[in-house]
Amino acid sequence: MTYPWGDDRPFNSYSGYFARTFGGRMQKVAINAALTCPNRDGTVGHGGCTFCRNDAFTPSYCSPAKSITRQIDEGIEFHRRRYARAEGYLAYFQSFSNTYAPVETLEALFGEALAHPQIAGMVVGTRPDTVDSRKLDMLAALARKKYIAVEYGIESCNDMTLMAINRGHDFACARRAVEQTASRGVHTGAHFILGLPGETPQQLIDQTDTINILPLHSIKFHQLQIFRDTPMERDWTEHPERYPHWTLDDYLDLCVEIVRRLRSDIIVERIAGEAPPRFLAHSQWGLVRNEQLLARFEQRLRERHAFQGDLCR
Repeated sequence: MTYPWGDDRPFNSYSGYFARTFGGRMQKVAINAALTCPNRDGTVGHGGCTFCRNDAFTPSYCSPAKSITRQIDEGIEFHRRRYARAEGYLAYFQSFSNTYAPVETLEALFGEALAHPQIAGMVVGTRPDTVDSRKLDMLAALARKKYIAVEYGIESCNDMTLMAINRGHDFACARRAVEQTASRGVHTGAHFILGLPGETPQQLIDQTDTINILPLHSIKFHQLQIFRDTPMERDWTEHPERYPHWTLDDYLDLCVEIVRRLRSDIIVERIAGEAPPRFLAHSQWGLVRNEQLLARFEQRLRERHAFQGDLCR
């Protein structure tokens, strides 16, 4: 069976999207641009989001002491050893909020990355409260020349949840940023965490209706990971009843129900996150790699004769 997105996988996969767009596998090369976050420097708040530990997902070759070009060179070499099948590379501004700087600074950082001869495009991870018209116009101008994507950390559509995790913005802020970015022709993505305290599986399934209204091109879902030395670890220790205790099967079932209700044109980048065990306060499922989890997710969809969007309203 061939699905509306053009292949035989039962969900609109990131790898399939890259194959259609670039003709083969693309690999993100993470970059640390030495930027920070308005929820850390006092502009919005201090201490950051309660779940955040940035070094838990920052590759070893990323260092703000190195130039953008050097990080890309070392990142490509790193991924050549791990992902020999990669046919191209995208510069991935990953650490902290990568639109949280004057537009002139961002132009210089992004320009250096896009000038690299092996970089086919760029992905910018950021917060929705750190963009404005000038920055979005600059990104739109770049997108007319190369592939540009902006990934917003939204985390939840529930304002009470966002307040509880010290996010520093509400959902309306995220909605405006997504709409303003997509309206300029820039590929627009979003990140959501599944399992934040107080949110039930049914709420997360129902949230999909709200997500579908957003003009998103791609989406990432991550299970909640509780990192050591974070405010969330302390809360989890003191109030474990606030947090879900899902088995791997529970989580896969939840992802199936969400993706079945997700618009079929939204690209699913991932359904889970992965961090080195030394950063985790506890390991929910042991050492299950993302690739294994995604394969189980796809198998579960097939077993149920289900596919992305088959229950979308």
